Amino acid sequence: MIEIKILTYTLEELIGPLNDVEKRFAPKHLYVAGQLPIPLPSPRVAVIGSRKASVKGLTAASKIARFLAEHKVIVVSGLAEGIDSAAHNSAIEANGHTIAVLGTPLDKFYPRKNARLQEFIMQKHIAISQFPIGYPIQPKNFVIRNRTMALIADASIIVEAGNSSGSLHQGWEALRLGRPLFIWSPLMHDPSLDWPGKMAMYGAMEFNDPEEVLDDLPSRQRILEVIA
Repeated sequence: MIEIKILTYTLEELIGPLNDVEKRFAPKHLYVAGQLPIPLPSPRVAVIGSRKASVKGLTAASKIARFLAEHKVIVVSGLAEGIDSAAHNSAIEANGHTIAVLGTPLDKFYPRKNARLQEFIMQKHIAISQFPIGYPIQPKNFVIRNRTMALIADASIIVEAGNSSGSLHQGWEALRLGRPLFIWSPLMHDPSLDWPGKMAMYGAMEFNDPEEVLDDLPSRQRILEVIA
């Protein structure tokens, strides 16, 4: 484990002013390690999906994250295996920026095989956890993390997810917060899935090309000024 400097912020300090709904669901404290400026620049887009992803899903996640990074969008994900790892790695490979929102304290790794990636993000990008050092790792923490990731991201993209995927928690949170939610087109037309149609009824948007996502993001001017 590398030696890391951990700072503590409120969500409002981290991303800027919150509305009443955002305040209601915001964690009291966020523990942060990394190099991105605070408050975090925008736009920030979460790219999320299955841990046990298909080759097609991993390829799509990599393509989407690379495109966003190349267009000065910060790629947010949860540092899980599968889609999350593909998104983080592709953003880094594209010389972009990425944010990892963890379901563990910053001094723990889950999955263990992502330890090196997590340490690199804590050194060169930024990692965020609402769980203090010493907090036990529990399955429910990852669901709680998804709500926080929905708050941190300006928009969320679900690349691949089954009917019981944890990524669906974040999708519903994004819709509840009034944040744009995008669903990769093949999911919308998969007859084995019932959730894409339900989310579409509440405003989720189908997309084929990541360029379609850019039109629904906040101005990229600030990230150009801060990070360029």
